[in-house]
Amino acid sequence: MGLSTHVLDTMHGGPAAGMEVALYTTDGDAATLVKRFTLNSDGRSDGPLYDNNSLKVGTYRLVFDVAGYFKARGVTLPEPNFLNKVALDFGVAHTDQHYHVPLLVSPWSYSTYRGS
Repeated sequence: MGLSTHVLDTMHGGPAAGMEVALYTTDGDAATLVKRFTLNSDGRSDGPLYDNNSLKVGTYRLVFDVAGYFKARGVTLPEPNFLNKVALDFGVAHTDQHYHVPLLVSPWSYSTYRGS
């Protein structure tokens, strides 16, 4: 299965459909954009971000446009807002395993974990 992500909007109690996300490979402080995508109605990308054949051992970053998503949902946010973009840096050590990176998010908090 490779690498996947899923975002749940804990303010509204459902998937974060329409959220913009960017995937990067990282090397120290340097980051290289791999792709940008919009989450579907289930709060997921339309397919795996990498399949097991393409996923490499290394470090990655997912950047979620949290403020843009909540503004598009009509949520009034302060200026500057508390969360703008949430960047999650993570490592892949075993390319034969599935790496799922979920994000639970509101305008004021987020949490993540390695899912299955």
